[in-house]
Amino acid sequence: MQIDGQGWLVGGIRIPSPNCDARPDAAIELLVIHNISLPPGRFGGDGVQRLFTNTLDAGGHPYYQAIAGLRVSAHFFIRRDGALIQFVSCLQRAWHAGVSCWQERPRCNDFSIGVELEGSDDVPFTDAQYAVLRDLTLALRSAYPIRGIAGHSDVAPGRKTDPGPFFDWARYLAALCGR
Repeated sequence: MQIDGQGWLVGGIRIPSPNCDARPDAAIELLVIHNISLPPGRFGGDGVQRLFTNTLDAGGHPYYQAIAGLRVSAHFFIRRDGALIQFVSCLQRAWHAGVSCWQERPRCNDFSIGVELEGSDDVPFTDAQYAVLRDLTLALRSAYPIRGIAGHSDVAPGRKTDPGPFFDWARYLAALCGR
């Protein structure tokens, strides 16, 4: 995998989200890992794509009524089968972390890249997701001065729980080191 000079994954699937804006003059130093499924606990549908592109049908599921007005996005979304979709150029600020802080720096969206894993706090992630996340992380580290990786729960403690207890941090970090 490789990120081009415009912040897009070379040869990747792009579905542009309007939920982004210009980054302030800040280096991209943090990778934030999330989980998401829409409706909650269901995988394989188009709910996440529709949420990130502001086309979610509030009548499509009872849960959607509560989130239909949200304007959120992430840079990347990794499905259960390993399919990778990019919604926002890495050079733009995606709206993924919300009110957040990392190493005493607020507003993590300003200096981070958000990666959503299709999943929930209640189920393990797939081998395909770990493999794609590893390759994506290596590509991002090659393109940007990323010096930290955190879960959404780490940058928004008490407010967020993802990527959740089933995310295997040891497995992921060992894979980055080639172990």
